[in-house]
Amino acid sequence: MKKETKRLLGSLAIVAGALGATTALLKKKSVVKPIPHKTDGNPGDVWARPGMTVTFRAELMPGREREERTFRVTKLLPSGRVLLDGVAGEHAEKEFNPIR
Repeated sequence: MKKETKRLLGSLAIVAGALGATTALLKKKSVVKPIPHKTDGNPGDVWARPGMTVTFRAELMPGREREERTFRVTKLLPSGRVLLDGVAGEHAEKEFNPIR
């Protein structure tokens, strides 16, 4: 192959790669949607809300019936943890039975 042909093919390969990378970047930007900002009026998708009842997993409170392990949520904290009525401390979602 002549030197000019090799140079031309190399240049075409670089241009094709740059075009492919640009296309992939543009597609990715159009697919990714911005995360809506959470406000005090719109807490978004959370696992618990004030006033609802949650039940501790039986492994955390052995020997107690379901009713004795059920408490009411008083406050949802920004970290995703909750404060409960009648129980001290902050509690995370993994401490409770899944909501059915």
